[in-house]
Amino acid sequence: LMCSCSVWGGLVQAGGSLRLSCAASGRTFSNYAMAWFRQAPGKEREFVAAINWSGGSTLYADSVKGRFAISRDNAKKTVALQMNSLKSEDSAVYYCAASGNIRTTMGAMNYWGKGTLVTVSS
Repeated sequence: LMCSCSVWGGLVQAGGSLRLSCAASGRTFSNYAMAWFRQAPGKEREFVAAINWSGGSTLYADSVKGRFAISRDNAKKTVALQMNSLKSEDSAVYYCAASGNIRTTMGAMNYWGKGTLVTVSS
């Protein structure tokens, strides 16, 4: 399973919105739960959101709950992260990842996509 990430509008002002999308290749996308992580400069990579294989179950970090929404389209093999009410502390490189079951830890991820930079100006 290979993932590549794209983002609509990588630079946004605080309070604005961005949408990240991760496109996967391979036939088994629907077998995997998907997640988003992020890493700010000088900080460890952290969990942001996860979604199970069907889209029926989601998990969020407390810091983004109520502002971010993860979704997936198994037919298109994509997972998206809609980010609203962005804050400067949301600035980071965002990564999509795949795991066998819905998980929130880096060690549980089987595949990683390339990161995409999100910058929120205050």
